[in-house]
Amino acid sequence: MEAPVRYKWTDPVKGGLYRPLEITPPVFVTVETPTLLFKDTEPINMRVKVKSAKDKAEGQVKLTTPPNWKASAAQHFSLAKAGDEMYFVFSITPPKEEGTAFINAAAEVNGKTYSLALKSIQYDHIPAITLLSPSALKAVRVNVQKKGKTIAYIKGAGDETPQALRAIGYEVWEMKNSEITLANLQKNDAVVLGIRALNTNEEVRFFMPAVLEYVKQGGTAMVQYNTSPVGFDWDKFSPYPITVSRDRITEEDSEVKILKPESPVFNSPNKITADDFKNWVQERGLYYPSAWDSHFEALLSGHDKGEKALDGGLLTAQYGKGYYVYASLSFFRQTPEGVPGAYKLLANLVSLGK
Repeated sequence: MEAPVRYKWTDPVKGGLYRPLEITPPVFVTVETPTLLFKDTEPINMRVKVKSAKDKAEGQVKLTTPPNWKASAAQHFSLAKAGDEMYFVFSITPPKEEGTAFINAAAEVNGKTYSLALKSIQYDHIPAITLLSPSALKAVRVNVQKKGKTIAYIKGAGDETPQALRAIGYEVWEMKNSEITLANLQKNDAVVLGIRALNTNEEVRFFMPAVLEYVKQGGTAMVQYNTSPVGFDWDKFSPYPITVSRDRITEEDSEVKILKPESPVFNSPNKITADDFKNWVQERGLYYPSAWDSHFEALLSGHDKGEKALDGGLLTAQYGKGYYVYASLSFFRQTPEGVPGAYKLLANLVSLGK
């Protein structure tokens, strides 16, 4: 008869609980930021956490880089009890050349090297699960140019676009609803709305007129993808009519055609070509518009195999003195993965009109 080796205990609220026996390294090493973008050769600091799985764990933590990358020297750690943690700051210096590197973090204890990160998954309806994964950082060196200094960001359903904009070199003001006024918007070089902001923030209908007036007076606003539920009045959220569908391009390596190569979106401040759509992850975009007013320019075309071409993934329109951008492209998936072309295109979109 075979039976799993389990540890059982009694919780005063949940009653009898158990979890499986797990054999782990004596220490875990976790990179706090899984992806770093280097827009120039300036070094960037990042943090590494070392956690002990036993009492009296002592050694060194270090980063291992490719030959053309540099990292600061190894550092000593001493953890008295199981569960203790320490954080260490390392400086990483990229090369002049563009490229992607994987930098490993590791701890050396008693002559042995350990480089696994710990992640614990705990829910009431399943046994506790421990995941051990390689402790590695993806470092991307890409020459991203930008125009302007400050971006106003209006949160949506949650994404990491503000961090991506900061990595490019912008100051980002993540605005509260009470802060979204025409006067405050005019302090910024562009305004970006997070994914599904129009769906998740009930107050958008009240401050969107200020956003459109900001555009009319010469600003740039970029609206990321939204769904279009019943009763949703797009006329209040766009200067010209848009009809949003459920269409999407799910093949991340599908061909992308640039329909308007002369557009400033593809020429300033970064040159964008078909090569910038290589190495995208998971998908191209979602909830593409199926119809739009003639004031909009459709800039890209693409499709999954065997499907019709979709041209609504990136729409731009001049409104008054400024630009309104509707982007169904999945920037929120690309920037956390360090896709260079997505960063360049994002920089160009928020630089429009500058």
